[in-house]
Amino acid sequence: MGSSAAAASILMISFLLLSSSQCLRERETDKISKNQAVILPLRTQKLSPPLLLSQPSNKLLFHHNISLTVSLSVGTPPQNVSMVLDTGSELSWLLCNSSTDYSFHPLSSSSFSFIPCSSPTCQSYVPCDPSSRCQISLSYADGSTSDGLLASDLFLLPVHKFAAFGCINTSFSSSVSDQTAVGLLGMNQGPLSFITQTSIRRFSYCIPAAAEAAGVLLLGDADLNFVPHLNYTPLFQISLPLPYFDRVAYSVQLEGIRVAGNLLPIPKSVLVPDHTGAGQTIVDSGTQFTFLLGSAYSALKIEFLRRTKGVLKELEEPDFVYQGAFDACFLIPSLRATPPEGIPAVSLVLPGAEVVVGGQRLLYRVAGERRGGDSVWCLTFGNADLVPIEAYVIGHHHQQDLWVEYDLDRGRVGFGPVRCELASQRIGAGL
Repeated sequence: MGSSAAAASILMISFLLLSSSQCLRERETDKISKNQAVILPLRTQKLSPPLLLSQPSNKLLFHHNISLTVSLSVGTPPQNVSMVLDTGSELSWLLCNSSTDYSFHPLSSSSFSFIPCSSPTCQSYVPCDPSSRCQISLSYADGSTSDGLLASDLFLLPVHKFAAFGCINTSFSSSVSDQTAVGLLGMNQGPLSFITQTSIRRFSYCIPAAAEAAGVLLLGDADLNFVPHLNYTPLFQISLPLPYFDRVAYSVQLEGIRVAGNLLPIPKSVLVPDHTGAGQTIVDSGTQFTFLLGSAYSALKIEFLRRTKGVLKELEEPDFVYQGAFDACFLIPSLRATPPEGIPAVSLVLPGAEVVVGGQRLLYRVAGERRGGDSVWCLTFGNADLVPIEAYVIGHHHQQDLWVEYDLDRGRVGFGPVRCELASQRIGAGL
């Protein structure tokens, strides 16, 4: 998720902090250092409708009902706010709708202020309102929209940081939204992102596989002896400005896809960005599942169906497509809480690293869909061409029980298997 053309095409929900002139004047000593590393509980939560303030009838029906949330304190006196963690977004916002109990309440904060149109922060956002305050109106290819004003307030970390953000009073999301979430926390590499503002050069997280279990988000650098050995893959960049390449996303190079250890016959040209920049591979905590461009998805689907004959019973309903992109679906007896044994693992092959998806993470039970005594489960890889998305996206469902580290100084992303519930307990951010 991001603010460029390519990122807009994959944005499911976005939230990011903008830097104000106050932030730019902060001293070097205000950076989050190794000795000030911030540790926050990270939760995988099912979502419900409260942020859905309006429902335009012309929006694309594309839904995600799982999100990663963290809690921060904002304002003076501090208000606790729950935010969706999104490594694919830049522009942050807080819901400032006074009619709801779960909003951020700006009038209760003595450090809150609106950003005037004369501020450099406002240059990308027009028009101004009658009071010369900077308006924002965000819309994305998935149908999500947010409208409000740019504002600034204190975010409480080991050091207090003034940051500008979108103070949103009306919002529509094609995703149902967390009952307690007040906004989204943008973590991409853009100049206005949370990590850019706070000069964070390394952060990591561990997403628990169990629903409602506690994971952990680590901002900054810390020596953690229980973190597993990480395999790193370099961040991928293109020097030329291309219309569909998101330059501030965490883009890596997909080299191949394995099923049960065997490499699929996918041409290398399919896995690299084309002349427009479309086809990059993005690591995105703000997207639930993983998306593959059409030809790669077809190769995976054909091989997965071939290898699961006799293990899984196909749904065989051509018109059934979960969330508009997932059409490899199966029937599993409703009494089963998990898929059967014998399902082959799928690996996303990157230079120096692999993201291995196996077991329960391969299939997702579709709520409310039953056929007699069976429930409908779908493969958690979607066809990006059906959405449409102009990129490969590695979603957070396939990052479960991995320690994922973003090392900006060395331009790389690291992956290592770990039990996230145990890691969060050992790091002191347990349930």
